[in-house]
Amino acid sequence: MNRLEARAGMLVSPVSADVPDWSREAKAFWHWHPSRSLLASLRAYERLRHATRPDRVAMRWLVVLRHRFWSAVTGAEIPLSCHIEGGLLIPHPNGIVVHPDARIGPNCLLMQQVTLGTNDLSPGAPTLAGHVDLGAGAKVLGKVRLGAHSVVGANAVVLCDVPEGATAVGVPARILAPLASPVAVGQTGAAA
Repeated sequence: MNRLEARAGMLVSPVSADVPDWSREAKAFWHWHPSRSLLASLRAYERLRHATRPDRVAMRWLVVLRHRFWSAVTGAEIPLSCHIEGGLLIPHPNGIVVHPDARIGPNCLLMQQVTLGTNDLSPGAPTLAGHVDLGAGAKVLGKVRLGAHSVVGANAVVLCDVPEGATAVGVPARILAPLASPVAVGQTGAAA
């Protein structure tokens, strides 16, 4: 626990890059959260994808219609076939475009107008490791990998791999070194 957390009298747990935090996708039935409703339709399709019973096949058709409805409401293009692990957070889903072959790890954050797509230079779709934050308008194009706990700044265009814990900013994106841990800052090494 660092000094700021001790002063506030609370413990702040870091976001995991491996274990999905399903509470990030949770939604009360009566609340208006279009992005979480879109994610719920994706999760429902995942459960029914390989169903063969006639009643489950009919349910799958209804889930597809539900997904299309929430896609239109949110303005997001997230296909049913893409691989998304748990804990995805989409505060403002407008204009998000995800390629069907893109892979999104656990506890990632996608802001509005984010694109995960392909380009002619490196065919293939992006892979996001766990707890990757993409700022508003960020574009990740081609077969690139974003490491765990990495951050992509607003309107950045990422065309190369981003190492774990690093930050990518600019057009085309340049990689900034990881910041020092807040616990390491201010430590003197002297015993109290």
